[in-house]
Amino acid sequence: MKLLLVIGSDDTFDRVSYYTESMGFDLIRYRYILKSMDNLDEVEPQGIIISAQDFPWHWKVLLQFIRSQWSKEQRPIIILKGSQFPLEAASKAFYLGVNGLVMEALDDPREIKRLQAILRESIPAQEQYRVRRYFEASWNRFGLVISHPVTQVLITGRVISISAWGISFYPDYLTSMKDIPVNMEVPGCSLRAGENLLSPVCKLIYPGRVVILEFCSFQGNEQAMLEAYLQGREFSSSQE
Repeated sequence: MKLLLVIGSDDTFDRVSYYTESMGFDLIRYRYILKSMDNLDEVEPQGIIISAQDFPWHWKVLLQFIRSQWSKEQRPIIILKGSQFPLEAASKAFYLGVNGLVMEALDDPREIKRLQAILRESIPAQEQYRVRRYFEASWNRFGLVISHPVTQVLITGRVISISAWGISFYPDYLTSMKDIPVNMEVPGCSLRAGENLLSPVCKLIYPGRVVILEFCSFQGNEQAMLEAYLQGREFSSSQE
């Protein structure tokens, strides 16, 4: 399954990648509107995400171009908007056939769920079981503590979402991870999942307000323990 991302910002691309690759999509990125239009027939994506923040004058042109070929039911289109996205632009987007508007920062679990819910419509029914991300709720028992790989200082925070692929959380202190390079492995992680205390090796994917970590490896059968715990929960998940 191919997902077309027309996004200029690397930070935005990293955030969107985290929440879409785990859904089973192969990501195809274009930094230029015209190039994405030229290659649309060749790519034939199952879904499209366009950043209105990066392309404030041209996203409507691309949206019209795509809708001249495919309907909303055939190809979902999501527009990523900034905090200053005007009401007139939102009305225009829906008039032109967008499936949904999502805040580009993706720092709110509700925005993440909206993004994934729209894209899920393009996933074949037989693959739906693979698409699952669990969001923290009062009845969940998740916790994460990270040991800074250089200073060994403990970094705490609140878990936002978790899957068998990775985890996102709000650090208690915004500056606690700023000097950890992106894609650096962080071996000193303690993950609580119910009664299980796991020790995954993680990789930093995005160090923003919402920190995103990918699970690289687990000790022994810890990965199976995590997957079993996730499958047994009745959480507020992206499947709802």
